[in-house]
Amino acid sequence: MSAEMRRSSTTAVPIKNIERELICPICKELFTHPLILPCQHSVCHKCVRELLMLNHEDSFDAGSECSLPGSPRSRVPSPSMERLDRLVRSGSISSPGWRRGSVTPRVTTIPCPGCQHDIDLGERGISMLFRNFTLESIVERYRQAARAAVAIMCNICKPPQQQEATKSCMDCKASYCNECFKLHHPWGTPKAQHEYVGPTTNFRPKVLMCPEHEMEKVNMYCEVCRRPVCHLCKLGGSHANHKVTSMSSAYKILKEKLAKSIHYLISKEDQVRTQITELEVLINQTEENGQLAERRANEHFERLFETLQERKSEMLRSIEQSRNRRLNQLKGQVEEYQGMLENSGLVGYAQEVLKETDQSCFVQTAKQLHVRIQKATESLRTFHPAATPCFDEFVLETSKEETLLKEMCFGGVPDPPLIDLSHSRVYNEASICWRLSDDHLPTDHHVVEYRRLSGPGHSPSQEDGEDSGVWRATDRVYGPSTVVCDLEPDSLYSFRVRSCRNSMFSPYSPEVTFHSPPAPAFGFLFSDKCGFSTERLILNKRRDTVESVAGMGFLLAAERVQTGSYIGLDYIIGDTGISQGRHYWAFKVEPYSYMVKVGVASDSKLLEWFHNPRDTSSPRYDHDSGHDSGSEDTCYELSQPFTLLTLGMGKLFIPKTSSSSSVSTANASSGDPSNRMLPMPQRLGVCLDYDACRVYFYDADTMRCLYERQVDCSGTMYPAFGLMGSGKVQLEEFITAKRLTF
Repeated sequence: MSAEMRRSSTTAVPIKNIERELICPICKELFTHPLILPCQHSVCHKCVRELLMLNHEDSFDAGSECSLPGSPRSRVPSPSMERLDRLVRSGSISSPGWRRGSVTPRVTTIPCPGCQHDIDLGERGISMLFRNFTLESIVERYRQAARAAVAIMCNICKPPQQQEATKSCMDCKASYCNECFKLHHPWGTPKAQHEYVGPTTNFRPKVLMCPEHEMEKVNMYCEVCRRPVCHLCKLGGSHANHKVTSMSSAYKILKEKLAKSIHYLISKEDQVRTQITELEVLINQTEENGQLAERRANEHFERLFETLQERKSEMLRSIEQSRNRRLNQLKGQVEEYQGMLENSGLVGYAQEVLKETDQSCFVQTAKQLHVRIQKATESLRTFHPAATPCFDEFVLETSKEETLLKEMCFGGVPDPPLIDLSHSRVYNEASICWRLSDDHLPTDHHVVEYRRLSGPGHSPSQEDGEDSGVWRATDRVYGPSTVVCDLEPDSLYSFRVRSCRNSMFSPYSPEVTFHSPPAPAFGFLFSDKCGFSTERLILNKRRDTVESVAGMGFLLAAERVQTGSYIGLDYIIGDTGISQGRHYWAFKVEPYSYMVKVGVASDSKLLEWFHNPRDTSSPRYDHDSGHDSGSEDTCYELSQPFTLLTLGMGKLFIPKTSSSSSVSTANASSGDPSNRMLPMPQRLGVCLDYDACRVYFYDADTMRCLYERQVDCSGTMYPAFGLMGSGKVQLEEFITAKRLTF
């Protein structure tokens, strides 16, 4: 045991303090028979079954609804354990068999409650998952520490004389008191050799068996899938092309790493406590400042409400006054016109005056009366209401004020986004992706800006012009990515992005630079017809990924090693050829690949490879194998109808060239093979200049030219790939995107 492990063991954490690590994320209770999902999160066995059951019901309901649109849809209540057991026994969940005529689709995918990713359990479902016996043991110890005085009872004794268990048999998977143990494990019998421990309810198997090959013990560890495997999994199973280590080596490495990490955390306990104190202070400040912000916001809105209320009262008062004035005027006019009616008002009074017979008295009264009658007659001829009923002068136009209120920013300046380098790609077009902080508020849109820093025809001293380094902005972007078009080839560009919310812009994201390729992107997919070996190469449905499988055929072909030659390469080419111009494409070679050759080849050379049975991968035939087997003594001719670069085991091998051959890599002419060996780039780019008869190989992330040479372009040239042993090549999504949309 190392010193770090001894120190960490002396400062062990009490079992009662780790309850939060022992809670199932689904049922929120202590784990019961936990299973390890492929994403390494643990979930109770019953919870996994319930998740599968819920997905099974959803797919069944969807299928029933599609196939029987006229039938009523009845929703099944929450799954019971009886129904779950019935489904498991019938094979609807975890059994590998599935009826072809079944209407309900097979459901083997569940969402992981820990990482929220969809987990595909495969054909065998739950049976492919390992039980987390370590976690199960820790839960058992926690239960014992929590219940303290509550003892484990003997499984053989019958109440009310049931005794407390003193030991548990790991072979019988039962707990016994002293008398029952002696009775069921008598001396001189095979049961006396059973393994027994202290009282427990956690019975784990002595040896961990492979869930895929039930009769095999797990004795290796797959570093790709991060799970134990048996030797059959490695030979011909799903882990044949994966890197594995021995179980003892994995145990030692992982235990040392875990012990060192634990020791580091324990040594930083004071720092952690200080940071916890700081966080608690921040929590209090957040609570206080939040309450203060609420009070201030209420005050501001109260003042706004008071101002609006005052303006409202003033306007209503003006409307009331105007309405009363108009009503009085109109009512007076009504009374005046009512006097013009016969036997009432002015007309009635005039009729009575006409009855006067005394001339002097009549003249005295009739003069003024006639004036009034003339005015009434004139008003009849030119009728005008005394007031208008329209209140248009009191109609409010508040659209501008409403817009101002809606655009009022209460969330402050938005946080700057961050450009995602792992998903952004630059060719003759740039696909720029970014992400926002986890606690960001919704944004209205984003703006991407870019500028050209260097490239052909670009001078840093330029003051004006399109290429003078001035930032150019794209249109508004309403998602987390955009495409910038019409970039110059072989140029360095800088990109930045900022967010906008309520007319307020965030600060710019940190600038990132990308180097555009020396030629436009060449779109193609892997060809599944010309020379494609279905026995050893696996091509996905999209035809953008090819994988070499080291199966039984590879082992049988290994007999040829006895004759002094190597096993042949399996070639695959692009489905589109090149007959003119400059073109660039990029791809990724998995680091675990044994040997992969990439480059270009003419149609005539490909026919020779596909139809000639000799070993084109032999280092005595192919001069750029990169292996130290005598090939370094032989060099390319000045011009060949193909050029292939060798990658494998995490390395890139630069071919040795003659002194008359023009190569950009200084180490290529070195006699020392180690000087011609470079780390394998994460992404490799190839540029073919057909007219100049030259091919270039680049580190696609930095656009650094790794190797270039002359190539004979007398025919149609194709992207070519050769694989031997375990290996995988994946084309860049930008290269295949346009082809996949056809």
